[in-house]
Amino acid sequence: MNTPSFSTFSIQVQAAVAWITFDDPPVNIQGLKMLAELNRLAEHLEQDRTIRVVVFQSAHPEIFVAHADTFFLKDMPTTAVARDEVQLLDLQTTLDRISRLPQATIAKIEGYACGGGHEFALACDMRFAARGKAVFMQMEVAMGILPCGGGASRLPRQVGLGRALEIVLGAEDFDADTAAAYGTINKALDPDEIGPYVTALAQRIARWPAASIEACKRAVYAAADLPLMEALREEAYQLYQALSQTPAQKRFQHADDTGAQFDMNNQRNWQTLLPALQEIQ
Repeated sequence: MNTPSFSTFSIQVQAAVAWITFDDPPVNIQGLKMLAELNRLAEHLEQDRTIRVVVFQSAHPEIFVAHADTFFLKDMPTTAVARDEVQLLDLQTTLDRISRLPQATIAKIEGYACGGGHEFALACDMRFAARGKAVFMQMEVAMGILPCGGGASRLPRQVGLGRALEIVLGAEDFDADTAAAYGTINKALDPDEIGPYVTALAQRIARWPAASIEACKRAVYAAADLPLMEALREEAYQLYQALSQTPAQKRFQHADDTGAQFDMNNQRNWQTLLPALQEIQ
């Protein structure tokens, strides 16, 4: 499948990992062009199952992705809309589409991720941030609105109600270590560590079957929204989706035929055995 080109970011695919680098001077504003291109990127990724991991990063030395463009925000209607007439905003639907990609998505944050930029990171599956460089905040309530790119909805799922309200209503900067303590990111890393760490993680995940990556994502996301028994049914459903598309049964048969599962050394070394197991197709 041909790799498309974009103007607000670039895409480079290496060994089943797509590296998306935001590069829209002067500050990677989240404008209509970027949103349109993110939708086009999503359309491509939804169809290209050779890509298993997507890493979002920035070429800007101080910015990951900035807030939503005030150009279109200033034209929003000021008349309240009835609840049954409300439609989702472009920012919401675009970031939701990113969150639903079949690939594992990682935000590699080495600069400011404020407002919509923070909401973009929250829409990714995993987030890693550089100490001394990454800065997060939500400024919307102080502007007179609220986070409306999924921030008011995803933050409570990440950190709980009280912490989410502290972040949103306080409208203050917080750094990578604070974000890790809050739970808005997976891990804070030193600037010289974040690149190798994210690369190694992305390359490791990219070795696994695309169908099992997607099935896992669907089950985990469902667990955040559904009652336990419904989530368990979704987990079982996704199991069969994976089994129907991956060589899992061949790998189980190999383990049974060789007695590998009863070897204590194997039980100690799953982490190193799994990459080699991918040779069984």
